[in-house]
Amino acid sequence: MARAGLTPAAVVEAAADLVDREGPAALSLQRVADHLGVRSPSLYNHVDGLEALEREVALAGIGQLADACRAAVMGRSQADGLRALAAAYRAFALGHPGVYALTQVARPADPLYAEVAGRLLEPVLALLAGFALEGQDLIHAARAVRSALHGFALLEVQSGFGLDVDRNDSFEWMVALLERGLATAAG
Repeated sequence: MARAGLTPAAVVEAAADLVDREGPAALSLQRVADHLGVRSPSLYNHVDGLEALEREVALAGIGQLADACRAAVMGRSQADGLRALAAAYRAFALGHPGVYALTQVARPADPLYAEVAGRLLEPVLALLAGFALEGQDLIHAARAVRSALHGFALLEVQSGFGLDVDRNDSFEWMVALLERGLATAAG
């Protein structure tokens, strides 16, 4: 019998907490069950196994990232919007390193994941369209911005910056470089 009050959302939240603390490799049904104070077979009342649980954590995470980015750019445009988007993206990756890692696993055959991931792309494309970019240039710009933000976030989460220069200054420098590049591309 399932523990009273245990829900699929609670299982996903416990899994997300675990991967944020210890990384995606630490995720197991047994570890989540231990955290929740239930036996691991009880989790099958709420999730369809480990792969399904990883997917649910990724779906929740990409939705949270999309919501954070959408809120950040709301009412902002061009450089101001880009700085807000970049800050929101970085804050999510730093605040949820394990969940962020799971959001980056390609799931091309999963229509729900593609739909939720599309919610992240919408504010990015809207913001970049404000730089007077369109067509393929808009897609190139979206890929460049995402690559820069993801690369910085990944290096930062994995302690990949060893030089004695403030990471915040480097991040602001990178975003300023992106701003200038986008303004030039629109030129």
